[in-house]
Amino acid sequence: MLKAVVALLALVVCAGAALMFLSSRSTLAFDPAPKAIGESTPIAVRVANPHGARRVEAEIEQNGSLVKLAEISQPATRFTFFRHHDAPQIVHFALGKAAVKEGKARLIVEATSNDMRASTDSIASNVDVVFHPPSVSTDGFQHYINQGGSEMALLTPSGAWTEAGVQVGNLSFPSFPFRGSERIALFAYSWDSPPTVTPFVYAKNAAGDQARSEFWFKIFPKKFRARDLVIDDRFLEKVVNQIDPNGSGDLLTRFLKINGEMRRENNKTLADLRLKTAVKFLWTQPFLQLANAKVESAFADVRTYVYQGKKIDQQVHLGFDLAVSAHTPVLASNNGTVVWAAPLGIYGNCIVLDHGLSLQSIYAHLSEFAVKEGDTVKRGQLIGKSGSTGLAGGDHLHFSMQIGGVQVNPIEWWDEHWIRDHILGRLGPE
Repeated sequence: MLKAVVALLALVVCAGAALMFLSSRSTLAFDPAPKAIGESTPIAVRVANPHGARRVEAEIEQNGSLVKLAEISQPATRFTFFRHHDAPQIVHFALGKAAVKEGKARLIVEATSNDMRASTDSIASNVDVVFHPPSVSTDGFQHYINQGGSEMALLTPSGAWTEAGVQVGNLSFPSFPFRGSERIALFAYSWDSPPTVTPFVYAKNAAGDQARSEFWFKIFPKKFRARDLVIDDRFLEKVVNQIDPNGSGDLLTRFLKINGEMRRENNKTLADLRLKTAVKFLWTQPFLQLANAKVESAFADVRTYVYQGKKIDQQVHLGFDLAVSAHTPVLASNNGTVVWAAPLGIYGNCIVLDHGLSLQSIYAHLSEFAVKEGDTVKRGQLIGKSGSTGLAGGDHLHFSMQIGGVQVNPIEWWDEHWIRDHILGRLGPE
């Protein structure tokens, strides 16, 4: 009898040890990590444990006190946990009307594993508690906006805010300091934005609270030109082997990849340069156009590529193709800083000048550079010469402009009257 009891105890001990050995710890991660929270800020935590979590508890610590925000629990499975495998779960909760004050706090989430060991693991994040939402007001100007064009708004955010600017559809354009509490924002009404989209100014904070204010505007829809562009083997051999010298496969397949996939990658590179901008205008005069140039392609031309009588691709050309003669001097369209001076895929040798407040000019297909990244240039200064690098059939300058990384029609920026009416005339004396 004694031997049986001893054997049973040994079996229980071994089983317990095995269950303890099979138990696991939890891993927790904020999704995403909060920096500021208000009453309704959604907070999500990813809890991963193959045996699930017996309990998940969220607390906030402030001034030495702990306040419980949420607790989720389920029945314990101490002895049968090894029979199932739980997928990671996302736990959602909010601050609500917890007894905390505005200011610094620490958010803590604990998870207890649903197995024999019942280990407790935690994650924490320092946060700002924000209860006063932002507000924003805007100017009283009449904003006449061309589809594919540019515009400017003045706005005054107040309250607890961390970001303010202009929203056009799914595109956000940042604002920059102007006078006192007033801020200035250039924004684009993209060529492919429906004319029914309503632009507005906004202010928001890291807790997810947002305020908006609408201004008077009128959109002028534009019908952009569509054209067929016939290409041949000679063109393919020139551009494909120049842009992709180490590529393999037939020329047409490589060209389609360049014209589509590489075009998107290059445009993203250009758009990302919006982050390299001065917080003030670097210019005071209208922008220069390449003198005595023939316009071969205009902004937002819809190009259908035709090869051996068949339509093989369609892309939108976001700029002006301007031709004079081979290796024509290219001048800076305005005062600015060089933020790019290097080859860039379909654009060939490319220069981008920053003019402040996320306004930038783009010069492509150059045969040579006369400036380098980081240089400060003056309006009318030589920066390079036209060429046929990149996706160019012949010598010309591809010129474009962008605001906040969105390419816009440069015609407005060449127009002294437009600049006075829409930009400089609204700024007044500083």
